[in-house]
Amino acid sequence: MNNKPLYDQDSTLKNLALGKKTEYKSCYDATLLQAVPRSLNRNELQLSEHNLPFYGVDLWNIYELSWLNSKGKPVVATGVVKVPYDSKNLIESKSFKLYLNSFNQTKFASIDAVQKVLTTDLSHCADKAVSVELNTDLDNFSDQLGTFTGQCLDALDIEIDNYQLSADYLQDVCSQEQITETLYSHLLKSNCLITSQPDWASIEISYTGKKLDRKKLLRYLISFRQHNEFHEQCVERIYCDIMKFGQIDSLCVYARYTRRGGLDINPMRATEHINDINNVRLLRQ
Repeated sequence: MNNKPLYDQDSTLKNLALGKKTEYKSCYDATLLQAVPRSLNRNELQLSEHNLPFYGVDLWNIYELSWLNSKGKPVVATGVVKVPYDSKNLIESKSFKLYLNSFNQTKFASIDAVQKVLTTDLSHCADKAVSVELNTDLDNFSDQLGTFTGQCLDALDIEIDNYQLSADYLQDVCSQEQITETLYSHLLKSNCLITSQPDWASIEISYTGKKLDRKKLLRYLISFRQHNEFHEQCVERIYCDIMKFGQIDSLCVYARYTRRGGLDINPMRATEHINDINNVRLLRQ
């Protein structure tokens, strides 16, 4: 059974290249980028752009980007893109890949020129200023493998017989003990809203408040296993559900999704602005 939200039949989603046979263009084409209104998911969560209960960013890592220099010699680069949480749109991932591919046979005078084009196009798609950082020095980089901090939930001995999303697992999730802690799990899996292809992730939950029941939290996270929704939307749902059922003073939900097509998407939502996001690349990324 596909557990797709009611908004999955919105005309915007029907017009996406995602799930359809597409032509791969190798010359620059900004029109390949496609936007998905964040309101589609947020309306269901009863959120509006004027009452968002979180701050955050969608942090993308680019691993497959190439263009030609002014002499026609190929240049390769990696990149980090940060899309703000309050942009009107999220950037649809397949369109992002197709767009990046269109740089392959296009000449640019410098890395700065490429970065400027990317910043302009992605900001236009998101309808909010997006930051882009590129790196062509692939022998000197800081993108080393790392780990989440805190306590891992995955060794908990629980029995699972239902894999349909249910926030009810978070009923009575809090004890009376006040605590500050970080929990994480590698067991988060959801499915693409359009294609139902699996999206694998690790998730870190840091909070201050009444102590969360770890088994209930893990059951809730596992219940996303057959749920169809975009990465960014899943993280916002998790954040809102924990805030709804918990007694939480501060919260940060940070998911690291595995790479697909040279991109990984890593949404973070938090009660406060977090300027220095730890862009830690996990083993599966």
